[in-house]
Amino acid sequence: MRYWILTLLTICIVSLNAQTVDSVAVRQVDSLIKIIRLLIDKEDFDKAIEVNTIAEKLTLEKLGKETAAYGNCCFIRGRVNHAKQDQQEAEKWYIESIAIRAKVLGKEHPNYASSLYNLAVLYVEMGNYKKAEQLFIESIGIREKVLGKEHPNYSYSISSLAVLYSTMGNYEKAEPLYIEAKAIQEKVLGKEHPNYSASLNNLAILYEEMGNYEKAEPLYLEAKAIREKVLGKEHPDYASSLNNLASLYRDMGNYEKNERLCLEAKAIREKVLGKDHPEYAVSLNNLGILYQNMGNTEKAEILYLETKAIREKVLGKEHPDYARSLNSLANLYSDLGNWQKAEPLYLEAKDIRENVLGKDHPDYAASLNNLAALYVEMGNYKKAEPLYTESKAIRGKVLGMDHPDYAESLNNLAVLYTDMGYHEKAEPLYLESKSIREKVLGKEHPVYAGSLNNLADFYERLKRFSESAPLLEELYARDHARLSNAITFLSEWELANYTATFQTQADHLGGYILARLPNDLSGAKINQLGILPTLEYNNALFYKGFLLTAAAQLNAFAEASPESKEINNRLKSYHRRLAAEYAKPFAERKNMAELDEKANTTEKELARSIVGYTEAKRQVKWEEVMSTLKKDEAAIEFVSFKVNFPKKTDSVMYAALLLKPGTKQPNFIPLFDEKSMDSLLHTKSNRKADYVNGLYTLSNRGAVAIEAPKKSLYEILWKPLEKELMGIKTIYFSPSGLLHRINLDAIPVSETETLADRFNLIELSSTRQLVILTPIKNTSNDAVLFGGIQYEQDTTLQNNEPLIASRSRGELSFNSVDSTLRGGSWNYLAHTEREVNSIEKLMLTAGMKVNLKKGYQATEASFKNIGVNNAGSPRILHIATHGYFFPDPKSTKTRTGLSGEQEPVFKISDHPMLRSGLIMAGGNAAWQGKQTLEGREDGILTAYEISQMNLSNTELVVLSACETGLGDIQGNEGVYGLQRAFKIAGAKYLIMSLWQVPDKQTSLLMTTFYKKWLVDKMTIPDSFHAAQKELREIGLDPYQWAGFVLVE
Repeated sequence: MRYWILTLLTICIVSLNAQTVDSVAVRQVDSLIKIIRLLIDKEDFDKAIEVNTIAEKLTLEKLGKETAAYGNCCFIRGRVNHAKQDQQEAEKWYIESIAIRAKVLGKEHPNYASSLYNLAVLYVEMGNYKKAEQLFIESIGIREKVLGKEHPNYSYSISSLAVLYSTMGNYEKAEPLYIEAKAIQEKVLGKEHPNYSASLNNLAILYEEMGNYEKAEPLYLEAKAIREKVLGKEHPDYASSLNNLASLYRDMGNYEKNERLCLEAKAIREKVLGKDHPEYAVSLNNLGILYQNMGNTEKAEILYLETKAIREKVLGKEHPDYARSLNSLANLYSDLGNWQKAEPLYLEAKDIRENVLGKDHPDYAASLNNLAALYVEMGNYKKAEPLYTESKAIRGKVLGMDHPDYAESLNNLAVLYTDMGYHEKAEPLYLESKSIREKVLGKEHPVYAGSLNNLADFYERLKRFSESAPLLEELYARDHARLSNAITFLSEWELANYTATFQTQADHLGGYILARLPNDLSGAKINQLGILPTLEYNNALFYKGFLLTAAAQLNAFAEASPESKEINNRLKSYHRRLAAEYAKPFAERKNMAELDEKANTTEKELARSIVGYTEAKRQVKWEEVMSTLKKDEAAIEFVSFKVNFPKKTDSVMYAALLLKPGTKQPNFIPLFDEKSMDSLLHTKSNRKADYVNGLYTLSNRGAVAIEAPKKSLYEILWKPLEKELMGIKTIYFSPSGLLHRINLDAIPVSETETLADRFNLIELSSTRQLVILTPIKNTSNDAVLFGGIQYEQDTTLQNNEPLIASRSRGELSFNSVDSTLRGGSWNYLAHTEREVNSIEKLMLTAGMKVNLKKGYQATEASFKNIGVNNAGSPRILHIATHGYFFPDPKSTKTRTGLSGEQEPVFKISDHPMLRSGLIMAGGNAAWQGKQTLEGREDGILTAYEISQMNLSNTELVVLSACETGLGDIQGNEGVYGLQRAFKIAGAKYLIMSLWQVPDKQTSLLMTTFYKKWLVDKMTIPDSFHAAQKELREIGLDPYQWAGFVLVE
């Protein structure tokens, strides 16, 4: 917005030759003012003031003070000081020009309106919105009356007022003004004029701020296209369009597009403006923020340092923007724990702000706060306390004792006193901070939730459990409400990133329970743990069950028809705007009641238009899960959490939350530290036969416990649960973390028995599924089978497959990629052809309709055309092919950025569902970086692409491929990979592999399974378990039979 306002200032400098007095002095003054304007454009402000002084002296000597010429001199001096960011001087001279022009020219003169207008712009920058609004309205009235509504200056005035309303959050007033300005520009100047593109850009910014990304993107793209055509790709305005689009894509969570556009804008600014221009520094800083957010701190540091150097050279070391660069660098170093580098930067930024802004400025108080926070991290509490105290005093004096920043100071001091053991000092500060935040921001604001969290943590440390319990209950209820709201306007991946920000609070809850348990970690009495196990189970239901499936299901439902799609887009826009308003203090919120009403009305409209919406949004509590269990059944939610209470550790603890019929509350059973799974942690993508066989036997080749003799998987994972499972036959369980990579059925309990022999184990994404069942729309009896796939391109094959599905991965590059499994290419799998041929015969015998895709016909396009145009997906989808999975690059090595030429997007992307997928016909070409044949998909089907499909009619998906069950593990959030993709698409059951199962044994398992299901009429779970047992009984080792898991 700042760039847009400065552009307006340049446009709206009035014609200073408006006075037609026949005077040599007037002409001389006008000539000098023209020179001043050129000097302003060149940013030579000192010379501009020097020339303006000459013009003023000439005017006063020859014409006098009360003349139009002197009014022009005052106006242009205000303009120079405005450009220099000397706001006090600019204000003084603008006011002087207003007074003179009112007296000499009258209050209906265009030049008088221009003085009002520029002073209004200044007040916007100073944050004095009430004064700015009055001046804009007066200026608009004059220009409408004198110049008419089709004059450019009138359109600039209403655009500026729209900017003001947008800044104030009054979008309803801003939108019609932007639309009116756009219509004027289109009528007067035409659609290919730069000013028309500016109107498009302004309207797009509004829609982005409103959260209506669907409307913002086409406007940004149109503005960019106009600027490219009219101004060319090397114009600064074109670079600004790229920057705006980059900002939009960042908001939408699309870092790949964000980076590409940022880099292009940076290159243009470097070429056109030079490396010493402030706008080039802005591009560097934006890239630095992107890379820091992505975890590429090395690259972020380089960019921040370059930004700092430019600002130092161009703006000087006493400029507030230079202080901001120091602060950004210090924040980066602080996050990295490099306190020696962070401290001097914080100190320098503090000194600059003290000298330039003064000790009573909020930015100076912020510097004190940042420095104090650093000292707390360093454990230097004596240095931190006076800084926090001084920051608090400044904020109280300047901002008032009801300001959120003052509440932050109280909270920070309370945390410090807690760490120092001064509990009597801390408690009243926590309570006062919470009270202010509740009053000013409201209970819906995330900062208020922070107060609940901090106060609850404080009471847990003091073992005042009766006081912490209601706070924790309120905290998690409000977290769930905020995330429930977010589910309606964030994309699936945006929602995943947002959910991750709540992980620390979820970890705290597990830590609180552990701290209340006896030292031997044995079971505790209910009154010891209070309501914590209940909160933990409900949390697991929410994060694993509700958030990770409902949003995707809802979006799938909402795409069912053009009508519901349009309603859904409207609802997302309202919720984005509401979320933005809730983040503001009470006094700054606008139109909340109206927005709430619109959102509620639209949500009801959507609920009426689609089937399944209400069930997708409904939350489930542990009591509802328990009520579904029969006498001999149990439900287990496995959870994992970082142990960071009462102090931070590097431990990740696993526990089971057990429900049985009649349970008074969930039973929390601690299991093991993740380090006990050391053998798993070091073999994530290298699953050798000897490792697997060792893990699933009773020998001493199992998991390694910390500082203890080697234990088997059974001893550390299942033995702690045994005494609670007496009389239980069926167990519904939802895994967490590394347990996604364990086949519980295969865990041995004796030389001849596994857990599958003792229990009917049913794996669920969440035990929430016991309450809300996955619907299957119809019972069609058809199947689509993929196998015997040819991975080389067939250049003679006609492309007869209609491209119904969009090529959503067109921007992904597979250059310089080697197959981690097959040495650079994917080999033909002969067993898969025999496998699907055998399965086809079984299915035909069972009366099913079968569509077999083999060889070159098993294309990516044919797969993505399943279920399009409301055709309905098949009952069974069987895919026998290669699968791939690449782990999160942040967890394996330092990131080099998304633009690295050595790494393709799908391998280093932040989005895990782009880093896993299946190889279809002709996929080797793209995998090896070769050109894909024109008009065809590339043959590499990502999990993300699968997640966009509609498989709601599909009862079973079988992935007879390598490592298709793998994906990034996101704490309690499940596995992000093919498993998640097919669940999002709507499939009920999934069978997939945990490691590279040999082809022959895979085919044997699959044909045995289908025979038991389709011919012997067993249920899917019973058929699967019986097939694995049959393979075990004929002598196959775990590596050959236990690699597949069934997930409902």
